[in-house]
Amino acid sequence: MQRPSMKRDGACNSLWQDTTDRIPSDSISADGRSFDVVVVGGGITGITTGLLLQKAGKSVLIAEAQTPGFGTTGGTTAHLNTFLDTPYSVIQKKFGDKDAQLVAKSVKQALELIKNNVEQYKIDCGYKVLPGFLFSQDEDQTKELEDIIKSSHECNVHASWSEELPVNIPFKKVVKFPGQATFHPMRYLSKLLEVFQELGGVFLQDCRVTSVEEGEPHTVISTKGSFKSANLIYATHVPPGVNLLHFRCAPYRSYAIAVRLGNENEYPDSLIYDMYDPYHYYRTQEIDGELYFIAGGEDHKTGHEENTEGCFRKLEAHVRTHFNVREVANKWSSQYFEPTDGIPYIGRLPGHPENMFVATGYSGNGMVYSNVAAITLTDMILGKETDYEELYDPNRIKLVAGFSNFVKEAADVVGHLVGSLVMPAEKLNELSDLAAGEARVVSHGGHKMAIYKDEAGEVYALNSACTHIKCEVAWNGAEKTWDCPCHGSRFSYTGEMLNAPARKDLSPVEIAEKQKA
Repeated sequence: MQRPSMKRDGACNSLWQDTTDRIPSDSISADGRSFDVVVVGGGITGITTGLLLQKAGKSVLIAEAQTPGFGTTGGTTAHLNTFLDTPYSVIQKKFGDKDAQLVAKSVKQALELIKNNVEQYKIDCGYKVLPGFLFSQDEDQTKELEDIIKSSHECNVHASWSEELPVNIPFKKVVKFPGQATFHPMRYLSKLLEVFQELGGVFLQDCRVTSVEEGEPHTVISTKGSFKSANLIYATHVPPGVNLLHFRCAPYRSYAIAVRLGNENEYPDSLIYDMYDPYHYYRTQEIDGELYFIAGGEDHKTGHEENTEGCFRKLEAHVRTHFNVREVANKWSSQYFEPTDGIPYIGRLPGHPENMFVATGYSGNGMVYSNVAAITLTDMILGKETDYEELYDPNRIKLVAGFSNFVKEAADVVGHLVGSLVMPAEKLNELSDLAAGEARVVSHGGHKMAIYKDEAGEVYALNSACTHIKCEVAWNGAEKTWDCPCHGSRFSYTGEMLNAPARKDLSPVEIAEKQKA
């Protein structure tokens, strides 16, 4: 297996990492320049939106804190669906029939955008249109499946009952959805970024936005200079800082494995989903002539599972129950955010100027909703009317009394975390009685510290308070990261901030050497 050319937000390499040969490099320096739009985040949302705006004649800068696809895009299982994690039956109950139909319409438009990009730019990303199958295994699931097919028809989404399931798993009932699709997300993303730059768009990686002075225009301050921007989009999966949306989007982790099966006939030419909670999902991807069977599931709230390695073991055991697994090629996990009312928040960022935008809360449908966001935000910035602006408006959540004060107090708390803790070296040795590769949160002198010992025996000690609003981080043994169970911020074992909403690294514990007599 070749060495990955892209980084990800954890220790486990995704299949897409190991099969991505080239990532477009930075554009020229942009320090001091002015842009129509600055997009913060170089995943599928940011790059797709940036490309649409650049094509429309806007000057666009995409600022990525790490490398393209570093977060969820590089860890997705890349299902392109017309049916969603939140079924249309649930959306109908919460939003009404008209809005449920609009959601379905936006999803179809998003899938068409991906297909058109593949064809227009001749993207070699294994894009393939396939049927999807959703199956029940007990009477309660069958009743839910009946509601799903009924609501799908009412939302003009094609679906029909099927007598067969293309994998050897017991079932009660099956619904078939035509017109689904799969692709290699990073090869797709890399080509979009290449086209974006060819059209004059500016892309900067390793460019963390550290602050924004809001105004008309905004002043965007980053690790690669400062820029002026008439509009700013947070395409960071969840916006940084402290915002109302963090309390309306719950962070979850999902697990995936890519395996080689013993028989080529076993690879299903379709997308398949069971109906448990959390559910399992399966598909096939051909990459450079090699077939991979990709399965996912075992989801849990971020920071709420002590044995994350066990999630991989349970997923692998589940797959081996139904499939002849020859070997596991890759295993990885990824993060997504679950919105409280079932559909994403796409539009103007609550509590900020009207020229500041956000896209978050995609649930498990990030590849689709990212393109819904790109379409919607592009139309809004271009001043075009769109049915989706009101539907996905983040301001559909109203501020509660006292929330503004809470935001200020939370920001003050983060400010107080800048100073480093100091600990005697001999005390650290007492507290870090860990095996190589282990970690724990320990207490000392009224402070809590996140301590990890690497395979070489070196100890890393950090303040365990997340730099977002001071929740205590939890160890993710599978990915070797410190994850915040409150709002999903994630940090490497060295303290580097990997995922928003935190803006700053975990502060290190300063080790005081024993003084000589």
